[in-house]
Amino acid sequence: MDAIRNKLLTRGVGALTDAELLSLIVDDGGVRDEAVQLGERLVADCGSVANLCSMEISRLRMVEGVGLKRAGRIVAAAELGRRVAALQVDDVVTISSSSDAVKIFRPLFEGLQHEECWVLYLTTSNRVIERQRVSQGGVQGTVVDHRLIAKRALELLATQVIMAHNHPSGNAEASSQDIALTNRISEALALFDIRLLDHLIIARNEEFSFRSRGMIK
Repeated sequence: MDAIRNKLLTRGVGALTDAELLSLIVDDGGVRDEAVQLGERLVADCGSVANLCSMEISRLRMVEGVGLKRAGRIVAAAELGRRVAALQVDDVVTISSSSDAVKIFRPLFEGLQHEECWVLYLTTSNRVIERQRVSQGGVQGTVVDHRLIAKRALELLATQVIMAHNHPSGNAEASSQDIALTNRISEALALFDIRLLDHLIIARNEEFSFRSRGMIK
């Protein structure tokens, strides 16, 4: 642990590996290098820090060598990171590409074990008016009411909309239900001359854009 702390002080936190960062979080001053070995094992077993941080505390605490106290530190650090990321998306005030929208949506879905649907309401010049969660469901899906989306767009005088939902399964490909939902919302908004710019599906390591796939005109 001394070597990791020296590295932190001399080279900065950005120089630390994922395993080293975890070592600092789980270290409780116990057996020499126990925290280092635990950090390395957690990254190896989980595949990535993203996978680790999406684990619920009830499952994480059962991992060998972790326990409740260490699990609590890990999930607290992960949640703090998510909140910082969510605050930073407010810096994006104009959407110029799908990647800008992904920057806004992804922090909202990090670590979720259930599906949620969010909507960005935009002006004609692609300026963000509001970001709103419109539904929250289970692991397999969520129910989205197209009437509520259209109603809020009219209230805000929005002329364009981008919607996004997550797939906790990790597969970002659109299902038949996703396609039907996209068409239904696009048609409902079109009645009021409001354009659905894109529908994004956010998974753990990938995204699916209906516009990029030519599924929205």
